[in-house]
Amino acid sequence: MHLWPRFAVVLAAACAFTQQQPAPVEVVPVRGSAYLIRGGSGANAGLIVAAREAILIDAKMTEDTARAMFEAIRKVTPNPVRRVILTHSDGDHINGLAGFPKEVTVIAHANARRDMEEAAKNPKFGFLSAWMPRELVSADKRLDVEGVRVELRHFGPAHTDGDLVVWLPAERVAYVGDLLFIGRDPLIHRHKNGNSVGLVATLKKLVELEADTYVSGHAEPVGKDEIRKLIASLEATQDKVRSLIAQGRSLDEIKAAFGVTGAPATPGRRPGLVEVIYLELTEKK
Repeated sequence: MHLWPRFAVVLAAACAFTQQQPAPVEVVPVRGSAYLIRGGSGANAGLIVAAREAILIDAKMTEDTARAMFEAIRKVTPNPVRRVILTHSDGDHINGLAGFPKEVTVIAHANARRDMEEAAKNPKFGFLSAWMPRELVSADKRLDVEGVRVELRHFGPAHTDGDLVVWLPAERVAYVGDLLFIGRDPLIHRHKNGNSVGLVATLKKLVELEADTYVSGHAEPVGKDEIRKLIASLEATQDKVRSLIAQGRSLDEIKAAFGVTGAPATPGRRPGLVEVIYLELTEKK
């Protein structure tokens, strides 16, 4: 009996498993007190290091990754993490809260808390009940953290209606969560009241910030030029969809004009960008 075929299958499975493992969590300097945290499960996170404390921006996706994140932070600073600011309510940004120390205060937009409360009704995410934001932000707010000025900005519905931008004026760095996707279509959650018009308006507000570096959830840091290109692309898509609707084209025809395939949105499938814009332009007010 030859063992090679069975060994080859096992080896191939092992290689596939290895390839699927997330990269190790690492804390990368951005500028001054601002850091990017990447790797592990979930979206990029951020870290602000002040004189005697540290603030996290977002919580990643799993308890294990959150614990690995705290280990990586200890290699950068001995300062305790006392607060975490959530840029919005998506699971890849908040589910890692399960691995946080109990004394950490959660800060978020009021609408993000609403979404978290809804998610916690599912037994799978019931743990979020212990991590509901205690400090709620509904408008702009300034935090002075031992000499580090941190500004929280809400520009209206965009990716969701609970998005927060964390801006450090001295460092000229802004943490923007999922307001920026680079190399792929923006993601807009209609079920969380996000919309493309608001996203364009918010992106224009980001450009107006006196920031040089924008740290997002799913890409390397970028500057204003990349945001301007995204704005132009979004507006061009909106204009084309609007024109095709005026010509009497159906949703399927419009999606085909953009090379988009797939069935319309269902409860188990969220609409893509073209479909989101179409629905916004055709829904009854």
